[in-house]
Amino acid sequence: MRMKLTLTRKRSLLGLLFISPWLLGFLFLFLKPLVESIRFSFNHLIIEPGGYKLEFAGWANFKDALFVDASFNRILTESITGMGIDVPLILFFSLFSAVLLNQKFHGRALARAIFFLPVILASGAISAAEASGLINLVGNATVAEEMGQAASQFNIMSLVKILVEIGFPLSITDYLVGAIMQIYDIISNSGVQILIFLAALQSVPSSMYEVAKMEGATAYESFWKITFPMVSPLIMTNIIYTIIDSFSDSQITQTIYETAFKTQNFGLSAAMSWIYTLIISAILIAIGYAVSKRVFYQN
Repeated sequence: MRMKLTLTRKRSLLGLLFISPWLLGFLFLFLKPLVESIRFSFNHLIIEPGGYKLEFAGWANFKDALFVDASFNRILTESITGMGIDVPLILFFSLFSAVLLNQKFHGRALARAIFFLPVILASGAISAAEASGLINLVGNATVAEEMGQAASQFNIMSLVKILVEIGFPLSITDYLVGAIMQIYDIISNSGVQILIFLAALQSVPSSMYEVAKMEGATAYESFWKITFPMVSPLIMTNIIYTIIDSFSDSQITQTIYETAFKTQNFGLSAAMSWIYTLIISAILIAIGYAVSKRVFYQN
């Protein structure tokens, strides 16, 4: 007699099936390098003709990274500070764009493709093809110079003057000006988040909006009472994804790479990577705990 599975167990099994490709890849491809990096961080790695040997160094590599290296602390602090500034901007832009793209209008599919295009252009395959000369996405130097001159015609000081005269605090003014100055980076890093928010918005039952409209709710009220609570679980997902993505090609990861493969100091590089990993993990746990308290789950 076959035992019947409950709905909760079926969902648990479905979740395990969903993460099984990542789990298998982690076990067979990433687990051994992860353990090796821990070993390297507590040793001095010496390259030899037949391979390498390890000399135990204890916490020396961690002390060198934190107290001896001239730039690691500064770069790590700047990366975390930049992440704290960029993540809210990317999330706001992604949700705003997803709400607009979820509306019914002519050319909606093309508009969605345009917003997701930066993700494709930033992919490894496109970057490798451009680096090897197979394709040229930038164009010649004359065109790039003309674009730069056109962009420089925008006077950011006029915007600062307007915001100050209106009465905005200087801290908010600096934040808004910084957001405008890096609008290209925000758009380039928002493609996946927009896609996730679109999926969340399309899963909201249209009957909820119809009932709210019959009750006299405005579009503003419908957004904060229906749309925002229903997509809040994906807000936490996008926060975690954006934080991790912000460090995928940052200056701190480049510093760790150069320490290992240019200066051949693999032990120090491993220690740097684990310091960075532990700090980011602590940030993710703290943010995940704080945001999860305000997430609305329909079930």
